[in-house]
Amino acid sequence: MYTVYVLYSKSADKLYIGFTSNLEQRLISHNFLAKKGYTVKYKPWKIIYTEEYKSKQEAMKREKGLKSSRGRAFIRENILKAGFISVS
Repeated sequence: MYTVYVLYSKSADKLYIGFTSNLEQRLISHNFLAKKGYTVKYKPWKIIYTEEYKSKQEAMKREKGLKSSRGRAFIRENILKAGFISVS
């Protein structure tokens, strides 16, 4: 099973979209273990959205879709509806 996930950094108002086969370990990596890369700059991260897929290929396809402008708009709309960020 693979999970496509969206992380949100409230302090930086940033999104991170990825996929993994171990969501709990991946979040620990983003928030505590990573020493370099995009996610290090904007800690702490909170999981705000997930989707489950049976195959790695399906998860990769969905991750790519969410990283598009349309996908990011979809995520922003869901975040706004859930009250994670305010309208600027």
